[in-house]
Amino acid sequence: MTSSDDSVPETAPARARAREFFRVALGFWTGETRLRAWILTGLVLTLAGLQIIAQVGLNAWQRMFFDALEQKSVPAVMAAVGWVPLAVGFSAVTLSGLVIARMVLQARWREWLTRHLVGWWIADQRYYRLGFVAEEQTAPEFRIAEDVRLAIEPLVEFLLGLITATITALTFAAILWQVAGSLPVTIGGATYEIPFYMALAAILYAVVASLAAYVTGRPLVKKISHKNEMEAQFRAEMTRLRENAESIALIGGDSDERASVYENYGNVLKAWISVIRQQGVIAMVMNTNGALFPIIPLLLVAPKYLSGDLTLGGVMQVAAAFSAVQAALIWFVDNFVRLAEWYASLTRVDELVEAMEDLDIGTIMEGETQIELGESPDDAIHIDNLSLAHRNGRVVIADASVIIKAGEKVLITGESGTGKSTLIRALAGLWPWGSGSIKVPANRKIAFVPQKPYIPMGTLHAALVYPEADAKVDAAIVLGALNRCGLEYLAKRLDDEDQWDKTLSGGERQRVAFARLLIQKPDIIILDEATSALDEGSQDKLLTLLNEELKESTVVSVGHRAGLEAFHTRKIELERRPAGARMTSVSIGHSLWRLLGIDAAR
Repeated sequence: MTSSDDSVPETAPARARAREFFRVALGFWTGETRLRAWILTGLVLTLAGLQIIAQVGLNAWQRMFFDALEQKSVPAVMAAVGWVPLAVGFSAVTLSGLVIARMVLQARWREWLTRHLVGWWIADQRYYRLGFVAEEQTAPEFRIAEDVRLAIEPLVEFLLGLITATITALTFAAILWQVAGSLPVTIGGATYEIPFYMALAAILYAVVASLAAYVTGRPLVKKISHKNEMEAQFRAEMTRLRENAESIALIGGDSDERASVYENYGNVLKAWISVIRQQGVIAMVMNTNGALFPIIPLLLVAPKYLSGDLTLGGVMQVAAAFSAVQAALIWFVDNFVRLAEWYASLTRVDELVEAMEDLDIGTIMEGETQIELGESPDDAIHIDNLSLAHRNGRVVIADASVIIKAGEKVLITGESGTGKSTLIRALAGLWPWGSGSIKVPANRKIAFVPQKPYIPMGTLHAALVYPEADAKVDAAIVLGALNRCGLEYLAKRLDDEDQWDKTLSGGERQRVAFARLLIQKPDIIILDEATSALDEGSQDKLLTLLNEELKESTVVSVGHRAGLEAFHTRKIELERRPAGARMTSVSIGHSLWRLLGIDAAR
């Protein structure tokens, strides 16, 4: 059953996806956590084995009890009843222990994989670069937080269920063979013996039911994967709306945003309808099987009872054993929908892993060149034959070469769209597309100050020393930086925890960023419109403060205001050209540095 709404994107082959996922996830059993992993695995399997023994014991008890009823023997019935507390107690203890051990294994495995992916995602700015090289990887944080759980927790249950089902099927098939024996069938006057006919019937029935479930359920995998992707895009749209609420409200974008949200949810609804249709087909197969399940063993064993070959206890034992074999063999049928949902989550986790691996081996496609990043031979920043391009290949800066000496204060200017911010990203090692080389001094502390500085949650003190949260910074230094940056009124709130990114205004956040520079004293400072939210008077005070207290630091800043030139020794202009902006360097002869008596030619 397909329609235009049912079409979903093609994905990698299922076996390849599963293989790649396990290649990463099985590190729980091979890395530092392997001892814990194997102990938990052994405990789970042991308890699962004991639970099967408990089931076999209860199956034997059924025969004993119903034989006693058929004989109307009170002592035999009482003897059977006497075994109940022991059998039930043993089954309850082993099953409870199995549930606890399984849940602990799930939690620890998820913990390991989550830590592994989070560490991988955050390291080397992959969380930032993924947005450029893998735009289709929507909501990676959801893939780590939710899809990892949905890939790990059911997987443990599936593997345990599959192992248990296999052992259970073999064990109870043997019971069927032993108790039910063979069935004589007379055809044309000749009598034939069908050996272990109940076991054969159970296997044949399970094969038919499993094939029916596979055929009807196979399309569900892609449909669920597509549905999860639409759900993630819808959540991302809602998050974007919340994060940009003020800007949208100020410009009156309610109508457009409402239409966008409705459109995204419409995609979610279409994906859900497609899943519901396919699940309806699967439900028909499963419900038919559920109705036949308890009837078939009774019909098959009835001739043996009527002929006197089996007692009532034997009939009940065979029926229970047949049901156990069936439950084991049609495990695939009972779990197909969950398997489809599990595989969809596994796919999303594997896609994230694949994207991060692509970052590690190089994000440049065949035929493209890549910017070479390295260490400079001296204390200067060397930019050689640098060309920067967008992912689509359009060149924004062409053949730029410049040397920024230690201690220089360089201002980068140019029209909007000439690549100023892209150049800053390249200096930070975040922009791979282009050619040429960027070499930065080794073992130098570099600080990047964007237009919207990041302020983490927590105390104001932690925000001021971020990202060196564990650094021991004297309180007097922090207070002094606050005062000099015009934030003295926040001195009493250093130990207050708050959402500072929402509490502070744009100008206050930029002042906090300058206070960080005074506290951390980096060797190289990269400023990208770092004073745009401040008035010119406040801007001049902060830049003067920066130049006075961090004279030895190299400063590279992007800005538009004419007054910025007074605080720099050199200006690099980006001039728009059809083949990419051209970079020219101009010395600023009449600057504040001259007034301060500092040689601008240094």
